[in-house]
Amino acid sequence: MRALVSVSDKTGLVPFVQSLKSLGWDIIATGGTMKLLQDNNIEVINISEVTGFPEICDGRVKTLHPKVHGGLLARRDDPSHLQALAENEINFIDMVCVNLYPFRQTIAKPDVTMEDAIENIDIGGPSMLRSAAKNYKDVTVVCDPADYDRIIAEIQATGNTTPETRFQLSAKAYTHTAEYDMCIATYMREKAGLTEKLFLEYELAQGLRYGENPHQSAKFYRGSEEVPYSLAFARQLHGKEMSYNNIQDANAALSIVREFNVPFCVGLKHMNPCGAAVGKDVVEAWTKAYEADTVSIFGGIVATNCEITLEVAQLMKPIFLEIIMAPKFAPEALELLQTKKNLRLIEVPMSPMTTVPMQYVSVNGGLLAQGMDLNTAEVVDSMTVTEKHATAAEIDDMNFGLRIVKHVKSNAIVVVKDGKTLGVGAGQMNRIGSAEIALKQAHANGVTEGLVLASDAFFPFDDCVTLAHQMGVTAIVQPGGSVRDEDSVKKANECGIAMLFSGMRHFKH
Repeated sequence: MRALVSVSDKTGLVPFVQSLKSLGWDIIATGGTMKLLQDNNIEVINISEVTGFPEICDGRVKTLHPKVHGGLLARRDDPSHLQALAENEINFIDMVCVNLYPFRQTIAKPDVTMEDAIENIDIGGPSMLRSAAKNYKDVTVVCDPADYDRIIAEIQATGNTTPETRFQLSAKAYTHTAEYDMCIATYMREKAGLTEKLFLEYELAQGLRYGENPHQSAKFYRGSEEVPYSLAFARQLHGKEMSYNNIQDANAALSIVREFNVPFCVGLKHMNPCGAAVGKDVVEAWTKAYEADTVSIFGGIVATNCEITLEVAQLMKPIFLEIIMAPKFAPEALELLQTKKNLRLIEVPMSPMTTVPMQYVSVNGGLLAQGMDLNTAEVVDSMTVTEKHATAAEIDDMNFGLRIVKHVKSNAIVVVKDGKTLGVGAGQMNRIGSAEIALKQAHANGVTEGLVLASDAFFPFDDCVTLAHQMGVTAIVQPGGSVRDEDSVKKANECGIAMLFSGMRHFKH
């Protein structure tokens, strides 16, 4: 039995090949792989001895040869194939152990050149993998070091890998080459200015019991590149398995948390915040967020950008919550919260976003793609469009409110005061409806004056300003941009309300 070994990722290779040798296999190797094996006193056959031809063009051409691919592709049950091999003095190759040049890692380097990228496009490796995978009935194809132990165990037990294993490894090899080619195609098309194709790569992270409703099937896939504030790369420390709706809600909560670099906490239900607040520490942020809506938080999700301490865990524990997410849990806090059997505790990486990832949303028969809405305008006094100017405290609340309202379903209105949400109006068919909901909720919270109102989009009429004045609002921030902006500014002047235009809309459908 002969194995051809040529790998870029040399993890676990030496003990794997040593085991093959101990089982009587001959090893053919190339370039750096051959040197590594020889340095570990493993006898190998140089690929040039097999092909009768030297490696040329700086190693670009070494395995593209009939004595390699004939040995891989020939069917052992076809007499004409066997005759062709005999006539051309070609021997079988029974295993290919290949993984490919590190193209993805190369193009991830900030200073990568096109020349560097091109030199890391593997040609012979994918060809060998595809040849071996096509002939899986007779050839074992290995592209993942994680499979080494399984392969050795089967050969030790039966003398060869099983047909079932060879079939599975064949499928993995085709996946490996497909992902590799997709990465190259994406990079080259971007450099060439071609945008009519979109290639996506996702790996199954979790099978879900059902989807949005029990009659819908669902799965959760993870992207190929780790990003912060992502449930796909989080670590669940305790609790039941996440559901489809849990994942959607948790993602919405993390998107809000991402807005803040001061202690912050948000409670969320059905992808909308029900209470959110900043504070001097996690205890104050949680307390204010909870008090913002003690009813809706029941059965909700909580996310914070602070470590969960024992003190805040003691405050959270009596409340029925589905999920608590944080960058870290203190050991004593984790121990306390783990006494609640079904409560999901999730540790989420929360390093700053350095790039703007794309968002993908499926529609019937298609896919929408857009850059994530990571920017939020900083509200400053120079944005004032009314005679009255906002106080420093009101401007702070405007900045807080804008960072919340951009994550509320449009039409969206948020009413805040002192770094705390008092009312949230979400997803109404007209803006005045959302304003009525948010302002009534603020009054139900016992706050009737000195309110700050934030809107995700402009006011098409002055009715929201009129209502805001009647309900105790003293300052409003909105993006502006309506053909009737002047109506709202005029009304604000009549009512003595400070109004600022941020110049940035935040629709969330």
